[in-house]
Amino acid sequence: MNIYQKDQLTDFMHKFESRRLEISRDVEKAVADILQNVQQYGDRALVEYAQRFDRVNLNVHPLRVPEETLQQAHAQLDPELLDVLRGSRDNIKRYHEKAIPQSWLTWEDDGVVLGRRVQPLERVGVYVPGGLAAYPSSLLMGAVPAQVAGVAQICVTTPCNAEGKMNPLILAAAWELGIENVYRVGGAHAVAGMAFGTDTIPRVDKIVGPGNIYVATAKKMLYGQCGIDMVAGPSEVLIIADESADPAFAAADLLAQAEHDPLASSILVTPSSEVAKAVAIETEQQLLKLDRVEILNSSLAEYGGILLLDSMQECVEISNRLAPEHLGLHVRDPWTLLGDIKNAGAIFLGHYSPEAVGDYWAGPNHVLPTNGSARFFSPLRTEDFVKVSSLISYTQTAMQKHGEKIRRFAESEGLDAHASAIEKRMDSL
Repeated sequence: MNIYQKDQLTDFMHKFESRRLEISRDVEKAVADILQNVQQYGDRALVEYAQRFDRVNLNVHPLRVPEETLQQAHAQLDPELLDVLRGSRDNIKRYHEKAIPQSWLTWEDDGVVLGRRVQPLERVGVYVPGGLAAYPSSLLMGAVPAQVAGVAQICVTTPCNAEGKMNPLILAAAWELGIENVYRVGGAHAVAGMAFGTDTIPRVDKIVGPGNIYVATAKKMLYGQCGIDMVAGPSEVLIIADESADPAFAAADLLAQAEHDPLASSILVTPSSEVAKAVAIETEQQLLKLDRVEILNSSLAEYGGILLLDSMQECVEISNRLAPEHLGLHVRDPWTLLGDIKNAGAIFLGHYSPEAVGDYWAGPNHVLPTNGSARFFSPLRTEDFVKVSSLISYTQTAMQKHGEKIRRFAESEGLDAHASAIEKRMDSL
């Protein structure tokens, strides 16, 4: 793993900032064609794209996974693994229950009543990746907060192989969560199916969940047709390490991120040359014992690096500039450093808080903003599965008191119909 000195900072930052999600025109055109065809032809288009991209015949293997298949996968799951699945679900549920939005009303002077009404979305689609790896954890992270928010129906799309087979743990997790609407389809066409609705897949109000560049592009282009959580790019981790850092822990966390995808980014910043050298050596040694060697080597070579700086303050500044999806604080006193952190999707404090804890077990959502969007986006939350209506009730007394000011405001904008709507009520008093 390469170590960069401070005088290489400009090149280092350019390398990682240029990694921002840039969707090529070819990708956008391909996705636009897919969206148009699915909107026009529905299930027929889904069957054709599944044959083209996944070599699976959805006329033989039904688009909607039979309930007995879900139930069978659940029944055949290792009981110990089922307990793990349930423990993860319960932790996610407890965490997201702490942030359930509430409706409220307030009574003002002159009988005015103001407030907001919070209602859950009616139907949500959860996209679960199934390309380089399958992620039942992403199903939990997308579906459990929706259930906590009170969403009535959850639809799941996830790819299958050429024989129509799907990851059994994803199917078992769906059954455990009480989700019966699971569809054997992935890619941009699956996203389009949920957004527009087909004869088989119902139209959803919002689509959540990570995916490849075609899935991300489809979600971006469909925003407005339905809601989305965010436009996610390749995953990333940044570790800030001081002299107390354990090189083995830091290296393991960098590799854990790098194994996701050749485009995944794993960065460590430190003011300690000893830590930098030790982590570089440890990373190479641990890599030799892991399975996904090609992905790891590609990711670390292209988007991995150790940056040696002069101070912890400089490390924090670089972190805030990059706004990482995952931020690990491998420092002696992480809670003191936390106050200086401005931009990060999820923050892991201390030597025994690896990113994997957040991915699978702790409870906070692992669907996180990437590509620097933690400057303005948040992790997937309970709040993302509700909609809010403002409530306004004015009385005759309130209109008599404030009507003239409202009328003048409307006239100042040249909207005489707005002003008239106020005048009509004032004239009736």
